[in-house]
Amino acid sequence: MKNELDTTDIRILELLQENSKMTAKQIGERLNLSQTPIFERIKKLEREGYIKNYMAVLNERKLGLKQTVFIGITLKGHTRSYLEKFLKKVSDFPEVLECYQVAGNYDFILKVILEDIEGYQVFVETKLSLISELNTVNSYIAIKKGKQTNRLDLGFLKDSVK
Repeated sequence: MKNELDTTDIRILELLQENSKMTAKQIGERLNLSQTPIFERIKKLEREGYIKNYMAVLNERKLGLKQTVFIGITLKGHTRSYLEKFLKKVSDFPEVLECYQVAGNYDFILKVILEDIEGYQVFVETKLSLISELNTVNSYIAIKKGKQTNRLDLGFLKDSVK
C-alpha cells in the first residue's frame, strides 16, 4: 500500500497534518505545483482512505475539561459477545475519547477527559460501574501532559519511494 504514494503525495499528507485548513492553492505554492493537480491528488488520497477526516484540535483546558484519566479495564469474560457489548456501551459515553483493546494486563485501555476529579467519580459511579461485563477498573490520573500529537511521522514512507 505504501508503494502507491509518491513524494508529492507524502508531502501533501505532511502539510495537511500540519494544517488541515490549507487550500490546494497554498499546498501547491509550497510544492511548486499548480492548484488543480494538488486538488486532484487530495481527492484521490481521500478516496483511497489515506485521509480519514479533517478536524479541529480543541484546547480542552480552555473549555474547562482539566482532568485526563487513563483507565485499564478487564472484563469478566472474553467472548465476542462480552467484547462487543463493552465496546458498544463505552462508545456511547462522550467522556471516552479513545478506547483500545490491548494485550497484557488489561483487556481495554480508555482515555477519558472530564472537568475534574469529581467529574471522574461521577462518571465511574453513574456510567462505567453500570457495565455488567466489567471485572476490574484501574485508574491512572494524568498529572501533566508531556506530549500530544495526532501527526504521523511519514519519514518511513519516503525511504520506500523511488
